[in-house]
Amino acid sequence: MSLDHYAIIESTLREGEQFINADFSHEQKIRIARALDEFGVEYLELTSPLASPGSAEDLRAIARLGLRARILTHVRCHREDVKVALDAGVDGIDVVIGTSSQLRHFSHGKSIDQIIELATDVLPWMRDQAPDIELRFSTEDSFRSEEAELLRVYLAVDRLGVVNRLGIADTVGIASPSQVSRLVGTLRRLTTADIEFHGHNDSGCAIANTFAALEAGATHIDTSVLGIGERNGITPLGGLIARMYTHDRAATQSKYRLDRLRPLELMVAELVGVDIPFNNYITGYSAFTHKAGIHAKAILNAPETYEALDPHDFGLTRYISIAHRLTGWNAVKARAEQLGLSLSNDQLKALTQHIKALADDKRLTLSDVDNLLRVWANGHGIADFRFPISDLGLPTSNRQSGSGVAQ
Repeated sequence: MSLDHYAIIESTLREGEQFINADFSHEQKIRIARALDEFGVEYLELTSPLASPGSAEDLRAIARLGLRARILTHVRCHREDVKVALDAGVDGIDVVIGTSSQLRHFSHGKSIDQIIELATDVLPWMRDQAPDIELRFSTEDSFRSEEAELLRVYLAVDRLGVVNRLGIADTVGIASPSQVSRLVGTLRRLTTADIEFHGHNDSGCAIANTFAALEAGATHIDTSVLGIGERNGITPLGGLIARMYTHDRAATQSKYRLDRLRPLELMVAELVGVDIPFNNYITGYSAFTHKAGIHAKAILNAPETYEALDPHDFGLTRYISIAHRLTGWNAVKARAEQLGLSLSNDQLKALTQHIKALADDKRLTLSDVDNLLRVWANGHGIADFRFPISDLGLPTSNRQSGSGVAQ
């Protein structure tokens, strides 16, 4: 069910603010909030108002914007924290407390019995103060917690009947998909509340763990733009979208404005001073670039042969790179047609072999190939040239070889 009915809790303005380069101004936070709302996420999670006076004002301001997304904040399991959060006018409060032996010993110093006692005091009181607000109770460092102790906490909280969601957090990114699936599935069987999953990416499993959580019955997923957050961050919004798109393209298109993903990521990347990785999900510069000749031929005939995602659904285009030794004559032909040049198949095949030979000796650019195409279209061929490529007036820089054929 959750694979068809899930909600994104977008935490760029909470978890993402913990990224080493993130120092968002008030105006930047409002820009990010509006952009995420335009994309269509269901929730925005913001830093606790107790973090600083500015954090409190940011939370109040964004809560007043009238966005479609519901506004949440993230606080400790303390009455005083909750009072401040309620005063900010939020739609929901996410309460958290660590349950692993490491956090119990080195962070808050409470036993499992004391954690249950605290939750039993704070959570019903919260519900009394705000009968209509969304409440989430989450353990922190769930996967380094003893399972029996963890379940004692969740069952005690669920029996209170006051929380909307139970949260699971892979705080240090050590969980595997099978571990996530087992814990979420157990909570799904034993409790009645919705289930939220927060997964860090320290060992590279955040997206896989998120999908496993949804398969097992989780209903809410935490993300951040480009995955920014503490250390290596959490499940990236774009990565989750890519995964859900391959599961159900039509449903993902109907839930979110996919064409807004790239502008959103470019904005956040600029604000935190990073480049979008070349292999980033959907928006990386090579995400829809095809190079090998046999790939290019298939892509030209039917793009789905080597693409699980259609770039046009995200407002992007695919490219076939042709200025290299792996190129094929079908790709060179497609480029000639783009340029309005007429060459026979025999000419194109011979020219392709010429390009391969040249590429063995130097890095070519798309301009190199375009110039060669024009020369051959004007009636010249390889037999006419017995001098270096530079004598043709072709560029000889070591720039990257260009995108090639755009579609």
